[in-house]
Amino acid sequence: MESYDIEGAIEGILFVSGEPVRISRIVDVLGVDETAVEDAARRLGDKLSFERRGMRLVRLDGALQLCSSPEYADYIRRALEKRKPPQLSPPALEVLAIVAYFQPVTKAYIEQIRGVDSSYTVGLLAERGFIESCGRLAVPGRPMLYRTTYVFLRTFGMASLNELPILPQVEDTGSKESIQTAILALKSREESNRETEAAPGSALEREEE
Repeated sequence: MESYDIEGAIEGILFVSGEPVRISRIVDVLGVDETAVEDAARRLGDKLSFERRGMRLVRLDGALQLCSSPEYADYIRRALEKRKPPQLSPPALEVLAIVAYFQPVTKAYIEQIRGVDSSYTVGLLAERGFIESCGRLAVPGRPMLYRTTYVFLRTFGMASLNELPILPQVEDTGSKESIQTAILALKSREESNRETEAAPGSALEREEE
């Protein structure tokens, strides 16, 4: 495939998907090597940004996604009559911080650190797509393991978990200081990203409305 064909194919796949698509999947579908896809994605992303288009290409931990441009977020929100997503509550941020920094984790592990029942908050975060189950721990009872998702990365303006702020004493999983620092770090990123949060777009979703 020619380079412009690869760019066009990537743009079409991501536009219709509306969800993050793994680079490895695009490589398999297009029958080209990963370098060709990476180069085409970079050119496409630069072009969308340089031309101040209504979409941006974002990278999310080995995946690509087309989202609305942050600078047009307010216009898009008003046109579609959508409200800004509500801020996460302190308990939700606390659970999310524990999952983000120590994943994969069980609900029991979260409750051990927090000292309170966390069933409702874990369920709420899973329902809103911030965390997801990723298997079971190989111990009696086989409790569910949880990890963060692409929604978490996009909401907090990160391309990968490597962008999480470094915590003091992070090796001490029971350290309240580390958890509180994690909460403040996530809250700061959430607040700075909320005003211009990119919204995923999908041609299929618009056709169904």
